[in-house]
Amino acid sequence: MEALLEPVFVFKLNPSFTSKNPYTVHFPNLPKIPSKPLVVATCCAGTPSPSPLLPQDSDQNSLQLSPDRTRDRRKVVRIAWEKLVRWSRSWRSKAKTDVLERTKKVFLSTGCAHDVFRNFGFCFDRFHCKPPPPLEVVVLGGGSFGTAMAAHVANRKAQMEVSMLVRDPAVCRSINENHFNYKYFPEHKLPENVTATSDAKTALLGADYCLHAVPVQFSTSFLEGIAEHVDPGLPFISLSKGLELNTLRMMSQIIPQALKNPRQPFIALSGPSFALELMNKLPTAMVVASKDKKLAHAVQQLLSCSHLRISTSSISITAAALHIQLLFFCSCDEVVTSDNLRDVTGVEIAGALKNVLAIAAGIVEGMNLGNNSMAALVAQGCSEIRWLATKMGGKPATITGLSGTGDIMLTCFVNLSRNKRVGVRLGSGEELEDILSSMNQVAEGVSTAGAVIALAQKYNVKMPVLTAVARIMDSELTPKKAVLELMSLPQVIQTP
Repeated sequence: MEALLEPVFVFKLNPSFTSKNPYTVHFPNLPKIPSKPLVVATCCAGTPSPSPLLPQDSDQNSLQLSPDRTRDRRKVVRIAWEKLVRWSRSWRSKAKTDVLERTKKVFLSTGCAHDVFRNFGFCFDRFHCKPPPPLEVVVLGGGSFGTAMAAHVANRKAQMEVSMLVRDPAVCRSINENHFNYKYFPEHKLPENVTATSDAKTALLGADYCLHAVPVQFSTSFLEGIAEHVDPGLPFISLSKGLELNTLRMMSQIIPQALKNPRQPFIALSGPSFALELMNKLPTAMVVASKDKKLAHAVQQLLSCSHLRISTSSISITAAALHIQLLFFCSCDEVVTSDNLRDVTGVEIAGALKNVLAIAAGIVEGMNLGNNSMAALVAQGCSEIRWLATKMGGKPATITGLSGTGDIMLTCFVNLSRNKRVGVRLGSGEELEDILSSMNQVAEGVSTAGAVIALAQKYNVKMPVLTAVARIMDSELTPKKAVLELMSLPQVIQTP
């Protein structure tokens, strides 16, 4: 009790002149002043003001929001969400043209039936026209993603005809007789309106859209073989990601050159999407890019549905996050536009290089190097992809959107990625030849790695991580040696 009566002078230095923890000085041996056990003085030039960061009331309940403030906060959140929903509905109301309307009939209030072709602005009397032909879509390739996209498009409308051009007769029979692709999706039944054929002329005849799902390294020879059956105005939607090894060409260059038609309509489709999750109808967001704005919007309408959102290139991370949020609460049929709609280069380069980066990420995991190194490697790889893409004319915003960062995160961090699995096995000590011979799917990153280095030299861009992957693919560097070399690089920041 005597200690409580002992006067204590506490000198606190003003926070504006010191660190966050002020020094306190005690003088315990001064004369006692019973009536005033505690005297406080502050050394400062002026009168101190209470800190705005600390509660002035010591009561713990004061740290909790009052009921009124809680209601106000909830009201602000509710209003913000309602604005987003109204914005989404406004966009949907503007998208009045739908490519799927080709097979619809509208019965007018007068009782007359009319076939309405909204795509072309025509209206034909029922007595003078035939019903419109169903929309026909052809998918080139019978791999996992081609099959998933064929099933997705066919589910959009039962009257639509979807034909798959496959080279394996067994896969063709499996699809036509049992409605299964036994090789890739033996447990997923395909829609009844999906058929398969090995005859290019039959598949391409009368097609309205073509989805190209053939691996990049085989695309030139494949397209040259079917060029005579391709209509000059048939839109090609490219699902393939990669660079041709010897020519360094992207799919936007391969398709028109192989078909000998520089004006062949082209659309690049990319984004974070695994075929298995698409088959399971899990929420997915992707990006389309084309030099033809109207064509890009038509492809949006063809592919968008309640579980697949198709946006136009490019969208910032904030907008992409907003789109994913809206995905669970509204239809995805609205058109979302941006200034970089025509950034085909950015979309294709990001889609190609992310496969190479995924191999590097797999190597890190296979070597058990930990999460710190994984994060550092992927961040460095993202920068390298951006440097090259911008030098080639791509938009930085595209690289930070769905087709860039979104696809990179999915491919590098999830083990469903075939390219990452290659890296994991390499990091575990397996030989590349043994890994590739045991796979029934193509890992595009293996071939693309060499093309990436040639492009880096062409555009004078330093890409240490992706170059290391290329040297590992060529058996000129071991994964362990590559890690040591990368860690000893100069610690600098490069700009494009």
